Amino acid sequence: MYKVLLLSVCLFFTFANARAQEKVTMKKDSVTTDSVKPYVNQGKIAGRRAMIRSAMLPGLGQIRNGFNLYRGLKVAGIYTGAAFLTISYIDNSKQYDIFVHELEYRTQNGGASPPGSLYANSPVDRLISAKDIYRRNKQVIIFSYAGLYLLNIIEAYIDARLANFDVGDVTRIKIRPDLMNANQMYGYHSIAPGMKIAITF
Repeated sequence: MYKVLLLSVCLFFTFANARAQEKVTMKKDSVTTDSVKPYVNQGKIAGRRAMIRSAMLPGLGQIRNGFNLYRGLKVAGIYTGAAFLTISYIDNSKQYDIFVHELEYRTQNGGASPPGSLYANSPVDRLISAKDIYRRNKQVIIFSYAGLYLLNIIEAYIDARLANFDVGDVTRIKIRPDLMNANQMYGYHSIAPGMKIAITF
C-alpha cells in the first residue's frame, strides 16, 4: 500500500517537473511597447510645481508640499523677514530724504540750515557721508528682498524633492543612552551619562 502511494507521489512530481521544463515560445508581435510604462520622476515634477507656486506667491510652494508646523514656521519666517526689510527700507528712506533736503536747502540758501534742523551744526561732508550711507542701505535692502525671494523658491524646490525621496531600509539611526569616560586623571575615572548614535548603511 505504501509502495503504491510512494510511487504515485514520485510520478506526480516527475510529471510536474517535466511540465515545468517545457519551452515557452512567444511571438514577437504579442509583446507591445504599450505595456512598458516609462519611469516618471515624481520628485522632479513636485519640485517644479513648488518652484512655480513659490514664484507666484512666496510661501505657497511650502504650504502645497504638505502643511505642518515646520513648513508653517518657514512661511512665517519668509513674511517676517519681508516685514523687517520693509520697515528698515522705510526708515532708511526717511533718513535719506532728511539729509537730501538738508543739503538742498543749504545749497540754495548759502550754507544756512533750515529752521528747526537737528543737523544745523553738522558740516556738509558729514551730511553727504550720512546721505550716502542711507542710500547704500536702501540698495542693500532691495538686494536682500531679491535674495529672500530666490531663497523662498529654492527652498520650496528642495523641500518638494526631498519629500519624494525615500531611503527606506538603506540607512538606520540608533540612539541610545550610554556611559562615557569624561576625564581620566591620576587614576580616577569619572563617568558621565551621554548618548550614543550609531548610523548603519
